[in-house]
Amino acid sequence: MGASLSLSQARRIALKAQGLASVRSAQPVTAREVGRTFAQLQLVQIDSVNVLSRSHYLPFFSRLGPYDTAVLNSLAGRSPRKLMEYWAHEASFIRPEHFHDLRPWQKRRWVGSAAMETGLRETLEASILQVLAHSNPLTAREIKARIGHEETVSKDHWGWNWSAVKRALEGLFERGVVGVASRNEQFERRYSLIEKILPPARRGQWAPGEAVDSAIKEESLTRLISAAAQAHGIGTTRCFADYFRLPPKAAEHAVKQLVAAAELTPVTVVGWPEPTYVHATVRTPRKATGQALLSPFDSLVFERRRLERLFNFHYRLEIYTPEHKRKYGYYVLPFLLGENIVARVDLKADRQAGVLMVRGAFAEADAPADTAHHLATELELMAQWLGLGAVVVLDHGDLAATLRAALQ
Repeated sequence: MGASLSLSQARRIALKAQGLASVRSAQPVTAREVGRTFAQLQLVQIDSVNVLSRSHYLPFFSRLGPYDTAVLNSLAGRSPRKLMEYWAHEASFIRPEHFHDLRPWQKRRWVGSAAMETGLRETLEASILQVLAHSNPLTAREIKARIGHEETVSKDHWGWNWSAVKRALEGLFERGVVGVASRNEQFERRYSLIEKILPPARRGQWAPGEAVDSAIKEESLTRLISAAAQAHGIGTTRCFADYFRLPPKAAEHAVKQLVAAAELTPVTVVGWPEPTYVHATVRTPRKATGQALLSPFDSLVFERRRLERLFNFHYRLEIYTPEHKRKYGYYVLPFLLGENIVARVDLKADRQAGVLMVRGAFAEADAPADTAHHLATELELMAQWLGLGAVVVLDHGDLAATLRAALQ
């Protein structure tokens, strides 16, 4: 039996591992700091919703403050890449060294690709690979134009509105044959052969479709669970497995191996019934002093049960909930203050009006009296980073009036 930890200690460990335990530096953010933050997180989820900012930009703002998003684009879009796109927790930026580890465990097969007529899919894939072998990175529309493939596209369903070329490309991406070299201003993927995207040292490790030896597959899983545990600092097997969306049963064996290697140590946390582990790199800060608005897709809030157990914070994304049934709003960000999540705000960047719109502001039951003051400071900083001139608070939520006064 390992050490017994309080819930406060567990929170501080998790925040330290996620880069959220300390006050941000006032110095300008460098590319090195952005890269270091990504290496600490191991992955960052990508999502196309742009009501505030593309979700993959927000975790770096949360941890570093205002920074130039072109730095992140460069790290992902220029060789040698420090991060690359692939399926992990969901569509994510991952570290290139994790690509070959993830491939044996990547089980997503989008039906739009799999359901295509076999002869058409094979013909299109061969044409796509031929084009990409002799070109710079291209979008699906550019590849379709070069191939000259014509078709009637259904308008009945969102996913099926994709062209056959786009669907074939996504199938190749899922199988790790092609990768994403960068994104254009419309957020479209620019595709290239995966061997052109991987750093030279990572190329040619094994071919697409090649069977993976069970021992190699097991080693890959252990490396991924180790990376997830390091990013968590503390957690259960379920927590670690969910980070890269790995099978929990297989993850149990990896956790046992990491415990035997002294990389993970079993601990008990007051109120947690499940076996819990801390990573060997863990340091428990005496105090958590940071504050941050967290993206709905931030890695601290990935696993909702973990979030509720750690912070007593029940959180559900209501994007797909009909408007009249939403409790808090469309795009709601938790607000972290110290070691507690004390509020949530529904935000929108109204770019036409040049304002950051707070469509709803809600305090948690145990929020301290100065919550609105700290939240106002954070919102003003976010508005500045987004190039918006003011923060406007609408009359929705129990914190709205106090927050508006704090901003004034």
